[in-house]
Amino acid sequence: MRGWWQDLTDLVLPAECGGCGRPRTVLCAECRAALGGAVPSRVRPVPEPPGLPSVHAAAPYADEVRAVLLAHKERGALPLARPLGAALAGAVRAALSGAPDRAALLVPVPSGRGAVRARGHDPARRIALAAAAELRRAGTPARVLAVLRQRRPVADQAGLAAQQRLENLTGALSVASGGAGLLREGRVVLVDDLMTTGASLSEAARAVRVALTGETAGYRGGAAATRADVARAVYGGVIGERSGERMTGSMEGSTDREWAVQGKMKSVQETICAAVVAAPPDSFEINRN
Repeated sequence: MRGWWQDLTDLVLPAECGGCGRPRTVLCAECRAALGGAVPSRVRPVPEPPGLPSVHAAAPYADEVRAVLLAHKERGALPLARPLGAALAGAVRAALSGAPDRAALLVPVPSGRGAVRARGHDPARRIALAAAAELRRAGTPARVLAVLRQRRPVADQAGLAAQQRLENLTGALSVASGGAGLLREGRVVLVDDLMTTGASLSEAARAVRVALTGETAGYRGGAAATRADVARAVYGGVIGERSGERMTGSMEGSTDREWAVQGKMKSVQETICAAVVAAPPDSFEINRN
């Protein structure tokens, strides 16, 4: 009888903790504390890609936290979505600390179609849904807007340096038809499970800015333009915003309309923030100096 009950329990309960491997639990108390026990902090990668919005992370990407994220993303440990969502919700609250009364519009950074097929799920979207539910339970209006789409194939980011990742992703995302109107209904929070170089969040922010303004910051290149053209036009206008620097990128000879577009893009950028479950430990250390 005991053996039969044990076999049934094995079917119902997870075999081991996603962080440390302890049996009979989705996530043990120690690993849960590592994931969501700290105060979410502002993080900045080095080098910081142009156009990256303010990003808050719940935990450093190391040890048990790394194991939990990989178990959910690569090994299909789907019950981990709820504790990961709770951690992400904490980072979202920190990101929205300056605008607590506005609805949180969680916009997940999409995985490539091939990756979704291989994994059988979209990790960022699943965690975002869990985070939105957690926020609503705590009284914060929140919803998930999965409006970002990959408009062209991108190379595998593994092994690419920071600049290579930015070049690989520039112009890769766009907002689905009708998504811009939804994005105006609250404060946009770009969300992902992990930030490394910040290239994905930077590209996601660019796509949202373009959708909300209907412009590309004076970009006239059309279909024949290079990714570098897009990067200079759309990312360039917002590089120095957070530190109070003047807008970068040459505007010499620009028309009044182009100056107006730059100002419009800057205003939209200030309404976009980002939150992730984890980020490299060094990105936290920077904020202590």
